[in-house]
Amino acid sequence: MNKIETDILVSGGGIAGLAAAYAFGQAGFKTICVDPTPPVVDRDTAGADLRSTALLQPARDFLDHIGLWSRLDDHASPLDVMRIIDAGGANGEARLTKDFVATDISDRPFGWNVPNWLLRREMVAALTQLDTVDFRSGCATKAVLTRQSHVLATLSDSTQIRAKLIIAADGRASFVRQAVGIDVQTKRYGQKALAFAVTHPIPHEQVSTEIHRTGGPFTLVPLPDHKGRPSSAVVWMESGPNAQRLFEMDPSDFEAAMSERSCHVLGPLTLASDRSIWPIISQIADQFHGQRVALIAEAAHVVPPIGAQGLNMSLGDVASLLALAQEAPDAGDAALLERYHKSRYSEVKLRVTGVDALNRASMMSAQPMRDLRALGLQGLHAAGPVRKTLMKLGLGTSQST
Repeated sequence: MNKIETDILVSGGGIAGLAAAYAFGQAGFKTICVDPTPPVVDRDTAGADLRSTALLQPARDFLDHIGLWSRLDDHASPLDVMRIIDAGGANGEARLTKDFVATDISDRPFGWNVPNWLLRREMVAALTQLDTVDFRSGCATKAVLTRQSHVLATLSDSTQIRAKLIIAADGRASFVRQAVGIDVQTKRYGQKALAFAVTHPIPHEQVSTEIHRTGGPFTLVPLPDHKGRPSSAVVWMESGPNAQRLFEMDPSDFEAAMSERSCHVLGPLTLASDRSIWPIISQIADQFHGQRVALIAEAAHVVPPIGAQGLNMSLGDVASLLALAQEAPDAGDAALLERYHKSRYSEVKLRVTGVDALNRASMMSAQPMRDLRALGLQGLHAAGPVRKTLMKLGLGTSQST
């Protein structure tokens, strides 16, 4: 059996796991990152993650701090306006439109949108340039045994890793989390989300648009032009049966359906990628640490794709854990991990609860409740101080930057 010693073992090579591996490796920690599925780093390859991520100001600043942002900047689309449209009237037309403008609270955009497949491509490329990081794709964590002074992990290729800390970044069904006996609280909505890219005749002008009717929001997020045409990433949330029906629909029929659902705000939409589909849940772990184990990203928390909270919270986990580890002689020390839990849990719990409430509001189908939702949006936007405070909270900031 091959035995290796390291400082950090990152279990999971999604975007959060890759960011953690790079951040700790860049800081000088000897790091191994494993993932059972080799990353797909091309948009048109089967299995590509067709979602995109709006990297909000704190996430962008963290990526800049660890040296990754320079690889992403040219591919990122600034988000200057977040537009919410209520289309919950009887005829399904856009009856109320409210803009939340970044200049109300900052001299920078709310965030910068980057396709997930491209994030993976650039992060994998960056990892290859670090002597401190060993990235092993096609390799999974199969067993975990924790001790007071170290943790032992056995990989699917029979390699045994002895590390000071395992960072569990292995998703909502995290093997590592289950192996150390940490429970989760899960809410299911009966929803699924479709993700894909589109082109359209009307420029998006750096506006992210979220359209509410029933079943969940239909969100258009700016992307760089594709083949000379304005382009956006779309996440379309619907009840499970409706989402599956849409996923299986003929492309021309699907284009007609998505154009109608978008209220034609950017004109007729044309598919510019394959479609992907996944179930929507809300989930939070009972605690974000175990003996020699730190949970990050979806191993710790899952939220519906509303308000760009998911990956931004995940990068917040990485930033907090890294800052604590750099101050301690032992990156897996019990007191350090307790501080990590305390630094993240309350904020994450608040955001999970808030996104849950927003999602339930977006799903409303009864007309009186849809009318009430529109009134709530109208009142929130009209109350300037409240609007600005909520925008700052959504960014993860407490003051203008």
